[in-house]
Amino acid sequence: KFEFNPKVGIDNPALTLTEDTDGEGVGEPRFYLLTKENTETFGFCLHEELVCPGHVIRQLEVGGVAQRRGLQDGDRLLQVNGHFVDDMDHLRVVQKIKASGNQVLLAVLDGDSYEAAKSLGRDLSQMLPDDIRPRLCHVTRDKSGFGFSVSCPEGTKGTFQLSVLQDGPADRAGVPPGSWLLELNGDSVKSYSHTQLTKKLKQSGNKVTLLVASSAVEEFYRLRGLRVTAALADTSRLPFKVRELHLVKGPAGYGFLLKEDDCSSGGVGQFLWDVDAGLPAEQAGMREGDRVLAVNGESIEGLDHEKTVGRIRAHEHQVTLLVIDPAADEFFHSVGLGDVVL
Repeated sequence: KFEFNPKVGIDNPALTLTEDTDGEGVGEPRFYLLTKENTETFGFCLHEELVCPGHVIRQLEVGGVAQRRGLQDGDRLLQVNGHFVDDMDHLRVVQKIKASGNQVLLAVLDGDSYEAAKSLGRDLSQMLPDDIRPRLCHVTRDKSGFGFSVSCPEGTKGTFQLSVLQDGPADRAGVPPGSWLLELNGDSVKSYSHTQLTKKLKQSGNKVTLLVASSAVEEFYRLRGLRVTAALADTSRLPFKVRELHLVKGPAGYGFLLKEDDCSSGGVGQFLWDVDAGLPAEQAGMREGDRVLAVNGESIEGLDHEKTVGRIRAHEHQVTLLVIDPAADEFFHSVGLGDVVL
C-alpha cells in the first residue's frame, strides 16, 4: 500500500458530470479542480491495493478539500492535469500530483463503474476528452506583426477571440485559430477592454506570451464550472524547456560542483558550476548556471545544500537531474508560473 497526502489548498469548486449510468452499469468520469494554499492539504491518500485495482482514493479528511469538492472513498484516479494515468506506475502518478504544485485537475471514476468497465474490457482512456489543456504560446513579432487579430463583442470586457494568420508568428507558436485569450504575459485579461488589451500588446515589445484555449477546451471548463489557469497549460510549444540529465559517474566523478545561491526570482536555489570538459556532466548536457529542480525524480524544493548533496549521493554510481537554465527560469517566473509549470 502506498499512501499519498500532498499539502495543498483550494479556492475554486469543481462541478462533476452527472452520475447517469449506461446499460452496462458504467458511469461517467467526474472532474475536480483542486487549488491550494500552502497551509492546506488535498485531504486524501492515494492507495495501491492488491484486492482493489487502479489508483484508489482513500482516507478523505473530514471537511477537507477533496471531501468538500465531492471526491468519494474508493474513486479511481484516471487523469491528472489532462494526462491519462490509469496505466502508469503508482509512484509516477504520485510524482505527477506532487509536481502540480498548488493546483491539480483530477478525473475520477467511481469504484463500481471502474470495475465494471474493466470487466467489460473497455478502454478507460476513451471515456475521457482527448485534450483538455489550454496552451501557453510564446509569440515573436515579425515584419507583419504578431500574426493574430483580436475580436471582442461590443461593450464587453475580457472576452477576446483570436483570428490567426496562417503560417504567421502566432500560428508557428501554436496558437489555435479561433482560440480564446485568457492571459497576456502572465496577467488575466478578464477585466480588460479591447482598448486596454491593444495597449498592453503594444507595450509588450517584440514578444508576448499568451494563455489560450480552443473553443472545445473553453467549453469543457465552462460547462463544468472550472476556471482555466496557466498551471494546467500545455507548455510543449514554448521555446523554454527544463532538461533531464542522466549522469553515470566516471573514474574522475561526475565533473561538476553544486553551489547554493540566491535565485533571481527570490529565494535560494541549488546551482551547477565548474562543469569539467569531457566528463559525464558535460557529456549529459549540463551547463554552468543551471538550477537543479529535482534529483532522481523527486523535487528538491525546500531542501538545503547538504540535503540536496545527500540526494545526489544516494545512488552511488548514477544520478538523474532535472535542471533549468537562467533564461528559461526567468521566463517562467515572468509569466507567474515559477516552479509550478516545471
